[in-house]
Order: sequence, then structure tokens, then C-alpha cells
Amino acid sequence: MKVPLLDLKPQYRALKRDIDAAIEAVSESQHFILGPAVRRLEADVAAYCGVKHGVGVSSGTDALLVALMVLDIGPGDEVITTPYTFFATGGTIARTGAQPLYCDIDAASFNLSAAAVERLIDQRCEQRGGQLVNRVTGRTVKALMPVHLYGQVADMDPLMAIARRHGLRVIEDAAQAIGAADAQGRRACSFGDIGCLSFFPTKNLGAFGDAGMCVTNDAALAERLDIFRVHGGKPKYYHAFIGGNFRLDELQAAVLNVKLAHLDDWTAGRQRNAAYYDAAFAKLALGDAVVTPPAAPGARHIYNQYVIRVRDRDALRAHLAARDIGTEIYYPVPLHLQQCFAYLRHTAGDFPQSERAAAETLALPIFPELETAQLQHVVDSVAAFYR
Repeated sequence: MKVPLLDLKPQYRALKRDIDAAIEAVSESQHFILGPAVRRLEADVAAYCGVKHGVGVSSGTDALLVALMVLDIGPGDEVITTPYTFFATGGTIARTGAQPLYCDIDAASFNLSAAAVERLIDQRCEQRGGQLVNRVTGRTVKALMPVHLYGQVADMDPLMAIARRHGLRVIEDAAQAIGAADAQGRRACSFGDIGCLSFFPTKNLGAFGDAGMCVTNDAALAERLDIFRVHGGKPKYYHAFIGGNFRLDELQAAVLNVKLAHLDDWTAGRQRNAAYYDAAFAKLALGDAVVTPPAAPGARHIYNQYVIRVRDRDALRAHLAARDIGTEIYYPVPLHLQQCFAYLRHTAGDFPQSERAAAETLALPIFPELETAQLQHVVDSVAAFYR
């Protein structure tokens, strides 16, 4: 029995007629740039996230980048974020000329630890002239960028309290978390100044290529985002700002408009599969050999990934591959140990929870079209390894 990590073909086959019609409609209109499909998607995704404004952009990475740009983050600035995340989180900060100020994660959720952020600020920062300054580097700490990793909202109440106390802007990296919510029903992207989404094909809501969106409750920020995504020009050919070509493609928006209507059903399928794994692994009583991902009580975890902590991770992965089971390691090298960030002078041991997660975690197949027999094959194969 084969169990791929992800198979998008069943999803496409079920929606082929509607998707093909949507693409044909764009082709017939010959309106390919920021047309009605983009405007519809912006409104619907913003409403889905519980915010007022959406600005479609070219990718999740560009969503982070343009969010930083419109908040005037650049050389001489720092942004507090996690080193246990996809590269774009730290990479976009560096691309603006700012520096990522890494902080460790919570061991259970894999998300940025509010307690660790508090300690970092207390130990390394001080207020100077109404701004938070890193005493070690002399740089201004301008923003906080939590990541809602794997489909679970970070602990935003204490993080937002920290941001308010120190005058920090908040950019939510929700690339993996569209529709995720906390126990109060507040959705990812609705807490901070700007929320950033990715519609990369492997996401729960995936395009037919790269696509992304920034969402916000702030009308002025939405206007700036709209201007910055077209080279900073408004009106056309008049540039008060230096922006970029960050526009969401009309064809991608047309595909996403079809898919968005099915997102909650797909999320429910992922949640059913996660519940099956949770129960099946609990019955095995494997102890600390396999630790399933805990969801915050009452929260809405959308399971973009189902990530377990395991003993002998690399050997288990090889064992599963031999049984035709797809897995992935998110992420084998935390950002503070990546070669390109060597200038930050971090060493192994600086962020122990992030490093431990990088060494122990493994993502199992979780996509909604999986059959029960496939899920059980995964569980049986993991059990066989430890027996």
C-alpha cells in the first residue's frame, strides 16, 4: 500500500469542471492583472479570516516582504521571530536590510514562546526615546513576527500584550494557518497589524502555482499594501514609494475562488485524520517514542501538517519510506544555524527547543482524501519500527 505525503490529484479531479470553467472565463475576458477574480478573492479571504481588507500578492514570501516594507522596517531595525520555521520568515526580514532577532519556541506547539520573548526583551533590550532598542546591537526592535506553525495559532494574547507594551508592530506569518483559530474563535491574521497568507499548492488552500495575500483591519495599511504591490506607484507612473511587482495573478485567483468554498470540508477531513492518528497512537502506548501534536483546548487546528516527535527520527523515516509511506522533515536546520545567517553569530545550543524540534520531528500524511486503511498502515508501520 502506498501512502504519499500529499496527493493533489483527487482534489483536482473533484473540482475539474468548475476550475476549468473559471480559467476559461479569465481567458475569454483577457483580463489577467488585478481583475474581478482577484477582487472577489480579496474580499472573501478577508471575511474568512475575520478582518476587513485583503490585498492579493504574488506569494506568501512576498506577503511577508511587502508587509515589512509598508511598516517601514529596514536597515538598523530588528524583528523578533522564531528560528523554527520556513526560511521565508527570516529571509524576508533580512531582505529589507533589517535583522531577525530570533527567540525560542514552545516545546508543545512549536510556536514562538511568549515567555521567551519576554525574557529576551528584559535581558537584552531597553527603551530609548520611545523606541525599544537592543542593547547588544544598538538596533531598534520594530516588530514581532509570530508564525502560526503547522496550522495552529500561536499564543497571541501574551504576544500582543508584549507588542503593545513595547510599541511593536505585529506581522502574523499565517502561511500554514488559514482558518486556524484560538479558543475564543479568533482566526489567524486577525490579531496583529498585518496577516500574511500563502496559497502555495501544498497549503490547505492551494493555487496552481505561487500566490499569497496580506490581510488587515487597517484601511490605511491596506491602501499602502495596494500601492506597494504595483511598484509603489499611484496613480500609475507616479511613485511616492519604492515597492515591487507583488501582484496576485488573475488566473490563480480564479482557481482559488473555486477552492475556497471547499476549504472548511477539507479542514474537517484533516481534523478527522488527525483524530484517527491521535487515537491509534494512544492505543499503542509507545510512551515517549512517539508524541502526537497537542492542540490547544477549544482551538481550531487546521493541520496543514501532522507533526510528531519521535525517537530515532531518521531511522524511522527510512523505515517508512521502505514501506512506501511519504514523510517530510520540517525543518532539519533551524534558521539561526543556517549558513546565510552566520553573521548573527549564533551557535548550537542558543535555542534548544528549536534545535530539539529540528532533530526529533517528522510530518506524516494528513491530506483529507486519505483512506482509513492508509492511515492505519502508517500507524502499523510506525509501531512495527519501535517493536
